[in-house]
Amino acid sequence: MPRKAEAEKTLLPDGFRFGVATSAFQIEGGLNGPGEPANNWVWWEREGRVEPSGIAVDFWNRYEEQLDLAAALGCDTFRLGLEWARIEPEEGQIDETALERYARMLDACTERGLEPLTTLHHFTHPSWLGVDFWLSPESPERFAAWVEQVLERLAGRCRLWITFNEIAILAQLCYAFGMHPPGRRLAWKETFTSSAHMFAAHVRAYGLIHEHRPDAIVHTNTSENSVYESNRLYIDLLLARSSGVPRDDLGAWIAEKRQAWYGAIAPVRAIERLVRRNSAAAAPIARLPQRYERLSPRARRGSDDPEGALRPLVEAVYASSWDRTLDVLGIDYYDPVAANHIRRPGRRTAGGRSWRPNADLWDDVVYPAGLTRYSRANLALSAEALTGERPLELWVVESGLCNRVRNGHSYERVDGWDRPRYLRENLAAVVAGLDEGLPIGAYLHWSLTDNYEWGSYQPRFGIHGVDRERGAKILASDSMGRDSAGAYRRLIEGLRSSDRSVLDAG
Repeated sequence: MPRKAEAEKTLLPDGFRFGVATSAFQIEGGLNGPGEPANNWVWWEREGRVEPSGIAVDFWNRYEEQLDLAAALGCDTFRLGLEWARIEPEEGQIDETALERYARMLDACTERGLEPLTTLHHFTHPSWLGVDFWLSPESPERFAAWVEQVLERLAGRCRLWITFNEIAILAQLCYAFGMHPPGRRLAWKETFTSSAHMFAAHVRAYGLIHEHRPDAIVHTNTSENSVYESNRLYIDLLLARSSGVPRDDLGAWIAEKRQAWYGAIAPVRAIERLVRRNSAAAAPIARLPQRYERLSPRARRGSDDPEGALRPLVEAVYASSWDRTLDVLGIDYYDPVAANHIRRPGRRTAGGRSWRPNADLWDDVVYPAGLTRYSRANLALSAEALTGERPLELWVVESGLCNRVRNGHSYERVDGWDRPRYLRENLAAVVAGLDEGLPIGAYLHWSLTDNYEWGSYQPRFGIHGVDRERGAKILASDSMGRDSAGAYRRLIEGLRSSDRSVLDAG
């Protein structure tokens, strides 16, 4: 293409969103301390198993200042969360003062030209529900009751909603890998049961949001993962009914989708193939034999339950008054290749050596080209939903780079990556997808500031760094000393004006 024609070509579709993403517990502060609202992390904080969250970055009190930073980047979307434990600190007791503060936050976003994207559940729930709340069959309806309370007060102020953040990964962190409360390991039945109940709760919440706000855009975002059962399986289950799949044909259809996913996302090494085989063996619906659809109803009743722990989700999908309970495909993109997260103990890492068998966040493999690849794969598997009255777009609602800060000392990443380069190359991957014609509608960077990264302040993701030794002072640079805010602002301005040169290395 001649350079003049290339320069005149519009890079972004109408309405493309740029933003930053946050979560309530990770930035607000004022939770789990004496006399403060408590969520399901309170016991680990009090027992000393994790670093206390403390004031985080004090967003609860300093939200206007931090929203000003987001607006100064040129963003038009701000993802924030609602902390259930703050709104309902005791069962049945709604804190109207907290809800009013959240209402002011939403208004403050709007006043700054930032459309709020609000997350209802971002890995936490009130402590009074217990650590195993999501194992209860009653959990979806209990969540729906809380959502009703929120919507009655806030639906008029917010059009964009995420019901749950990364359900499949959360269930694994809680019951398979032991990294989130209650901290169990290899409890696969509990892993799939809790995820099924959360996805069933998503289906309920989707309907409630649309009843209160017919023009709402609602989804649940997944953490991109090469393992089908850790990611795409659940999106396919949510889309199955709207794709015209009878419930009795679900097993064969899922088998076809799994094969299509792995055809698009090829394994990179032997350990990746092993991880995929083990994950397929653990998933209840993955054990459904394709011949099951050919059995008589009587024979089916006598066979093993093919849906197993995922039955609540399947029932919710096929019983809903909505044939499709996703308005966009929301993905979180970091390092999607599962095998990359298994590492050799004793390896060199930022600030020394790591003896953990899994990768530290600041050692995640950076794979910008994969953002195009995984976007393409997700959209290809959702082909039935890309047309019609409600065509799906894909939104990148999280993507970010981690570095390490320990005891006030900032370490460079071992691989040499920094945040300005990460922003540039990941946005180049988004543009590459748009050039292919992929319907990508948003890119939100994680995160605006460094925050509480689930038990520790060592991992840092912020465009703006935070000096915790000086009372959570927010810095102009990121925590590696780079002008990430300036880099993101220039990228946003350039791409909006169709200036492809901003994607070139400086």
